[in-house]
Amino acid sequence: MTMRRRLIPDIVNLQAFECAARHQNFSRAAEELNLTQSAVSRQIAELEQQTGLKLFERVRQRVILSEAGQRLLPEVRELLTQSERLMIGAVAAGNMRQSLKIATLPTFGTKWLVPRLGDFLAGHPDVAMTIESRSRPFSFSEDHFDLAIHFGQAAWAGGLSTFLCKEAVVPVASKQFAAQFETTRNLDFSSVSLLQLTTRPKLWAEWMNENGYPGYGAYQGVRFDQFSMIVSAAIAGLGVALLPTYLIEEELRSGHLLRLSDMPMITENAYYVVRPETKQTNEAADMFQSWLLSQVGENVTSPG
Repeated sequence: MTMRRRLIPDIVNLQAFECAARHQNFSRAAEELNLTQSAVSRQIAELEQQTGLKLFERVRQRVILSEAGQRLLPEVRELLTQSERLMIGAVAAGNMRQSLKIATLPTFGTKWLVPRLGDFLAGHPDVAMTIESRSRPFSFSEDHFDLAIHFGQAAWAGGLSTFLCKEAVVPVASKQFAAQFETTRNLDFSSVSLLQLTTRPKLWAEWMNENGYPGYGAYQGVRFDQFSMIVSAAIAGLGVALLPTYLIEEELRSGHLLRLSDMPMITENAYYVVRPETKQTNEAADMFQSWLLSQVGENVTSPG
């Protein structure tokens, strides 16, 4: 796609517009930008000429954003923020030989990836890495990630998926909460609160049906939209949680959570490493993908 140069705005003019809009005053904008008021006025006039929009109205010796200016301002701020991030990323990379931008599920990143990441960084000190959380699939062409860790099915528009591991979930509770069960061989869930995940409302019902606990109010209980909150709720004794084993490795080791059953359920979806179709020759992404697969190793039912 060929860009028309006359439609590409000058970043200096965008800065002047954003600053003047924030202050509602050209003089204050000039002070912040270390310019003269006439320079700020000229830059905004150039932007108005380029866009064909009247961006400010003069009311009682002050300037206020016009309706067109109000529509343009959020996009200008986003563009300035992206430009700043680009430069910060370039400076941060410094003399690094390679860069890698990764998208990961929030809780997977916090509970599984980050505790292991030091191993990769120690072996690849010349890779400048950026990790961001994403809860849903996105467009690689718009977000420009080199690699994504995805939970679901293998299909991803514009991406090629490699199987990472399946997911095993088990019921857990705090030590104090677990004490009310006389035995873990025949759990009675009829009188306890089940901690629910809003995005996977059938998870408890599926586990109960697979393990012979039908009709136990599988859909009742406090609901949360993140596994990380369910972990905290279980530790606080708010109920029984059905959690992926990779999320609670440290909590199980420390005794903050106890398994109530040795009958894990393998969920229908799985974890995948996804790479954009247009970036299949990225050496840093190759190394990171190989490292991820090595961390899973032989245990393909759950990371770690």
